[in-house]
Amino acid sequence: MARSRNLLANHQDGSTGAGVPILHFAARLEDSMHAWRERRGRKRGLKTTVIPYTGYGSPGWVRVLCRVVLTRGDVASQRAAKVRGWRSFFSIPVDDVEVTIIAGGTEQKVLAGRGGLVDTRIKVELAPGWHTIVIKTDDTEGVTAEVFVIDPDAAFGIISDVDDTVMVTALPRPLLAAWNTFVLDEHARRPVPGMAVLYERIVQANPSAPVIYLSTGAWNVAPTLSRFLDRNLYPDGPLLLTDWGPTHDRWFRSGREHKASSLERIAQELPGMKWLLVGDDGQHDEQLYGEFAAAHPENVAAVAIRQLSTSEAVLAGGRSRAADNEQETGTAWVFAPDGAGLLDQLKKTGILGSRT
Repeated sequence: MARSRNLLANHQDGSTGAGVPILHFAARLEDSMHAWRERRGRKRGLKTTVIPYTGYGSPGWVRVLCRVVLTRGDVASQRAAKVRGWRSFFSIPVDDVEVTIIAGGTEQKVLAGRGGLVDTRIKVELAPGWHTIVIKTDDTEGVTAEVFVIDPDAAFGIISDVDDTVMVTALPRPLLAAWNTFVLDEHARRPVPGMAVLYERIVQANPSAPVIYLSTGAWNVAPTLSRFLDRNLYPDGPLLLTDWGPTHDRWFRSGREHKASSLERIAQELPGMKWLLVGDDGQHDEQLYGEFAAAHPENVAAVAIRQLSTSEAVLAGGRSRAADNEQETGTAWVFAPDGAGLLDQLKKTGILGSRT
């Protein structure tokens, strides 16, 4: 087996390098708390566990995503992946641990970043399609993670918001958001009607099309969201989430900035792709997608906005007030309250072809 001798320094924005940012006071305080909890956890016999997430890539590279935490026992990975609600936010992250990634016959090492998160891009030659890679630490057995390598000939894909786009959550309302995030599991969450059918029809018509789910949710709830998507027959695809709490330069992480930077990164990584951007009119999706379409018109096939019901809009704090985005960006925009309506509107634009 070939082996990479370079140890990559992992950063939560996915970059690698030797520079270390000066941490904000809140971040230093959080890191100290995590270190204290890790020491106590190890004294109690907790074990290092890798929680794998789905990644993506293109021939020559893949983006690998996982989180390193402390859990209880021999089947720690399975238990960590199935934990739900508030318990997922009490897992103990393990920072700066060396993580080994085995993919395509090569072995590469990275360091887990703040919050135990590994978000890194590695060089590896894999054929287009789904692949299984192995992720492990020195004191854990390997766990498998799925990565989707996008065909270089693919020209179309979906980037989808999650909250109130594929799953009804009314996330901006603080109390309801806390209930949805910390208490309920995937069985109690309600899918948006017709959205799974819409995505499946598009993927059937475009078999090489990747589907990327972009959310402001925390990595802690990734297993719950993945189970929800699978249970409700949404196409498989990577989740791009964020890490709640302080960053290296501010008290609280910006969900809007996370989405904007993720879209920009995807445009740079996959410059030949055109994306159907799917969101809702209850948060900032229209503004974000409009700005992205104006900056990268060559990367946007269309924008589909799910219109919230009156009650959902009240829970979400009102509707966004986007201007005439189609006229401003030159990109097709469609609006409907559910997946069936969006599919009908998208057919009229002609971008989906006759097979849908």
